[in-house]
Amino acid sequence: MESYIGRKRHTYETNGVRQETYLEAMRPEDTLAAHLTFALKHEGVHLELLARLFQNIDDDHLATWVRQEPTGQYARRAGFLYEWLTGNTLDIPATGGNYRDALDPRHYVTAETPRRNRRWRINDNLPGTPDYCPLVRRTPDVESAQAYDIAGRLKDMEGEFGADILRRSAVWLTIHESRASFAIEHESGHQDRIQRFALAMEQFCGRLPDPLDPHALSELQSAILGVSTIRPGLRESPVFVGSRSVGFGSVTHYVCPHWEWLPEMLEGLRRFLASTDSSQSLIRAAVASFGFVFIHPLADGNGRVSRFLVNDLLRRDGLVPAPFILPVSAAITSSAVRRVEYDRVLEQYSRPFMARYQESVEFRQERQHYADGIESDFAFAAYTQAAPSWRYPDLTDQVEYLGGVIRYTLEHEMHHQAALQRAWYGTRAAVKDWVEGPNDHIDRIIRAIRQNGRVSGKLCKEFPVLEDSRLARKLEELVAEGFEGLNEQA
Repeated sequence: MESYIGRKRHTYETNGVRQETYLEAMRPEDTLAAHLTFALKHEGVHLELLARLFQNIDDDHLATWVRQEPTGQYARRAGFLYEWLTGNTLDIPATGGNYRDALDPRHYVTAETPRRNRRWRINDNLPGTPDYCPLVRRTPDVESAQAYDIAGRLKDMEGEFGADILRRSAVWLTIHESRASFAIEHESGHQDRIQRFALAMEQFCGRLPDPLDPHALSELQSAILGVSTIRPGLRESPVFVGSRSVGFGSVTHYVCPHWEWLPEMLEGLRRFLASTDSSQSLIRAAVASFGFVFIHPLADGNGRVSRFLVNDLLRRDGLVPAPFILPVSAAITSSAVRRVEYDRVLEQYSRPFMARYQESVEFRQERQHYADGIESDFAFAAYTQAAPSWRYPDLTDQVEYLGGVIRYTLEHEMHHQAALQRAWYGTRAAVKDWVEGPNDHIDRIIRAIRQNGRVSGKLCKEFPVLEDSRLARKLEELVAEGFEGLNEQA
């Protein structure tokens, strides 16, 4: 958010930045109390900004304000947030007044059951912990994402295609999601890994007592990457997201939080999930997924685990029953435009971070050895300064993005696959009226005709019965009619 003084009061939003123009009469006095009052009243709660501010003020100024206005809601909210963010205690007497919410639930996703802070007479409805507390603003797109009826859409498809077709498509969708998830990481072509990830989704999705528990993460990571993964469990060394190439050096797109903070940050993410209502499942899934990938707690597999968490939360909250897997990765990779959108929503967080801290990145000549066995020449000199950026992310853009992905997944990817499955089984039955054979042979014939548009000489050699030209033409007609208007990809 950016605030200005101008001739007319208006609000303008572009590229995710809200610009507010206020009249001169609303300009706050040049004092800490006046500016904090204005911010809390008009601009909302920005935990990262407040954390940085509170690190650099004389707390006597804040205490003096509270003493002057012991029942004032903005003084009390500021004092509460100061102690919550810093862990320090202001030297003030008890405050009074009616209880006020730390966050306005009309504008933010909040904890379902607030904790009453008697010292400040504040309803502590912050959804995380001081070590990690993501915020989500209730924008129109966030509200639309929350209102989208995932379970209802699945029931609609069951009515359109039948439960049997949907169940049959579930297996393919799981494989499709696994393959696409590897493609996002630029690791396509490893069939054994794709099968392993698909099996892990089937085995663990919605079934782990706590998927963010370090032991559960290690088990999940091994199931996805294989027991031969070099560095299982939480990392104990620095990690950056970027690339290296001969002649061009290293490019750093994002620096991940300090490894010593990982358990407490994951605990904050767990608090968010524990404190928010299951009726906000899509919001919770987005925060779990993107929060996890920005914390980046593993040496390898963070992206795949983050996308696993989307389906895990939706199943855990009862929106997507077993055996269905929403192919969100497939939706992301369905076109170049959608892949760019995924990169963009990651960069909404990482680019401002790197713009501030790029100069603190260094690749040293000597490699340092870390407790998890990693040897690295990477060094980052601003962990302490960058901590508020990692601990208090605004994930509104990411929630809005996932809302669009889920909608596209259900209305295009899954709908298309169900239609494809219906066409396939219908065509198989029609072909069997003309030729006899096991399903795998019939499917081979259908697949070859779809690929070539006709019965080829190679197919005739494999199945000599197709040398009958009348039969061949009939099968070509059946396949064309059965799959009319359908392609392999949505």
